[in-house]
Amino acid sequence: MLKRTLAANDGTTPETRLYRLVADRIQQLIRDEHIAPGERLPSERDLATKLSVSRASLREALIALELGGVIEVRGGSGVYVSERPAPADLPEAGPGPFEVLSARRLIESEIAAIAARVATDGAIDAILKAVVEMEQNHSNYSSNEAADRNFHIAIARATGNSALVGSLDYLWDQRGRLWHKLKEHFQTEELRQETLKDHRRILEAIAAHDPAAARKAMRAHLERVTRTFSRG
Repeated sequence: MLKRTLAANDGTTPETRLYRLVADRIQQLIRDEHIAPGERLPSERDLATKLSVSRASLREALIALELGGVIEVRGGSGVYVSERPAPADLPEAGPGPFEVLSARRLIESEIAAIAARVATDGAIDAILKAVVEMEQNHSNYSSNEAADRNFHIAIARATGNSALVGSLDYLWDQRGRLWHKLKEHFQTEELRQETLKDHRRILEAIAAHDPAAARKAMRAHLERVTRTFSRG
């Protein structure tokens, strides 16, 4: 199994992200197996087996290589070596999408539970406003994305704890190029519709001041997003 490695310096540099290590392994495989520009790579399943990594880590690595111009992901066809490969300029070295989702599952589930205990009528109205905005801007990506963020931040604000708001702000800001390209490939109309339903369930649990239901609804929402993006 691939292991995460620390940079060899003074020990203060963050560890290399697993998806970047997997991306390096994929590029080495392309060289070793002489996969020429324009040729198709093995399937995701076969690549994951060959490299002994999870589908989630593999998918992050492939998206990073796509953003770096090394490969092309063709929907319904597969992954191909770029016809004009350039030196890989992999995206940000921050946490990958699945790391962020994992952290959010832990933190936001409890945020939702706290909000359900202490949310004022005004705080619940702010969460409702974000839900309505997301529903009204369903087909507009940028507006929908902004409303999605407003929804999750409104729940954090409903706790009355500014440290939790800051923590969620940080996690949301980690949704960089890698996240958006992953979402572009694997977001579906079904997922968008389910997200709207999830948000309504979370809102209803908070409005009912039911911490257990709010925790469960938030965790279910983020687990479903993780499954969709990791399995396609």
